[in-house]
Amino acid sequence: MDSVIEITDPEDPQIADYRCLTDVDLRTKFEPPRGLFIAEGDLVIRRAVQAGYQLRSILVSHRWLESLRGLPPSDAPVYLASPEVLKAVIGFQFHRGGLASVRRPPLPDVAAVLSAARRVVVLEDVNTHTNVGAIFRCAAGLGIDAVLLTPSCADPLYRRAVRVSMGEVFAVPYARLLAWPQDSDILRAAGFRVMALTPDRSAIPLDELDISGTERVALVFGAEGPGLSAGALAGADQRVRIPMSRGVDSLNVAAAAAVAFYVLRSTAGASDRGE
Repeated sequence: MDSVIEITDPEDPQIADYRCLTDVDLRTKFEPPRGLFIAEGDLVIRRAVQAGYQLRSILVSHRWLESLRGLPPSDAPVYLASPEVLKAVIGFQFHRGGLASVRRPPLPDVAAVLSAARRVVVLEDVNTHTNVGAIFRCAAGLGIDAVLLTPSCADPLYRRAVRVSMGEVFAVPYARLLAWPQDSDILRAAGFRVMALTPDRSAIPLDELDISGTERVALVFGAEGPGLSAGALAGADQRVRIPMSRGVDSLNVAAAAAVAFYVLRSTAGASDRGE
C-alpha cells in the first residue's frame, strides 16, 4: 500500500483495467484474454488475497483508502480517485469500498480437479452470473468439492459472480469441460455416478436416493428456462428431482442447487464438511 497514485482524469491509461464495468459483453471479452478479473469490495478483495491471488492494482476513493491498509504487503499500485472520477471510469456510483484488478490464474485440467473430489457439480450453460456466484457460495457452504463448467457457462470470476459468491469462488476448485455432454464419460470413468437434476415427475425424488458417504457423485444442473439438454439427460446415470408442491414446476437453479447439496450431504450421512 506504499504506492498511492492520485487519478484525476477518467481517461488515464493507468486505470484501463476498470473501464465500463457495467458492459458485460465488453468485460467478458476484455478480462480473460488479459489474464485479469475485478474484485469488488473490501471483503472480496481480502478473500482473494487470502486465497493466494495476486493483485495487479487497487482503485479506491479517499473515503475507503483506510479500510484497505490492513492488506498484506504488495507491489500493486493503489489508484486514488474522487467519487466523480470513479463513476466516470466504471460506469456507476460505487459505495462498496475498493475495487481491485486481480491476476487470473490458469485453470487446472478436469482430471486434476476430479482427483481429490467426491462431490462434484456440473453447470451446463448456466449463463447468468448471479446464479453462478450463488451456486459457488452454496457449494462452499454445503460440502461440494469441485465445480465443472460446460464451454458456454458463465465466467465464475466475472465481477458480479465473484460478488454474489462473497468470494467463495476462490475457495472451490473448478475447471472447464472442453466438450459436453460427451465429457460425462470422463466423470463416469473417474468413478462418479452422474445425476441429472430435472423437474420431470418420473425422476427419482432426491430424498429417496441411496448414496453412501464414500460414493463419488456428480450433480448436473441446467440453465434457467431450458433446463438440461437432451444430451445431458441421456448421458446421466440417473434423473433426480426435488419434490415440489402447490403446482410449482421448479426452483431457481441456485435455490435448487442449495437444496440438492444439502439433501445429498444428509442422505450420505456426512457431517459438516468443514473438517
